[in-house]
Amino acid sequence: MSLGQKKRVAIATVLSMQPELLVLDEPTAGLDPRGRRQLIDLLRALPVTMLVSTHDLWLVAELFPRMVVMDDGRVAADGATEALLAQPAFLEAHGLESLSRYSL
Repeated sequence: MSLGQKKRVAIATVLSMQPELLVLDEPTAGLDPRGRRQLIDLLRALPVTMLVSTHDLWLVAELFPRMVVMDDGRVAADGATEALLAQPAFLEAHGLESLSRYSL
């Protein structure tokens, strides 16, 4: 099985227990573009609250209306994803690359 398939099986296993909250740590790490897209589509379709720890701001921008930025164990910001992602200097100051860095 590919890494993406293994991640989907793990999520399906957890979902079979009907959790109220799904906690994921770097869910897109190690995935190729196709596997990443499939995982994002799966997560988008899930009717469950998610708490996701990730550096993948493209994932965050696509799926989550709210984000919390942590830095050195402290909350640096908590707010609307769109508003926080619109602050490249803030993101970079807290160890994140802004999405605008990759705009073509």
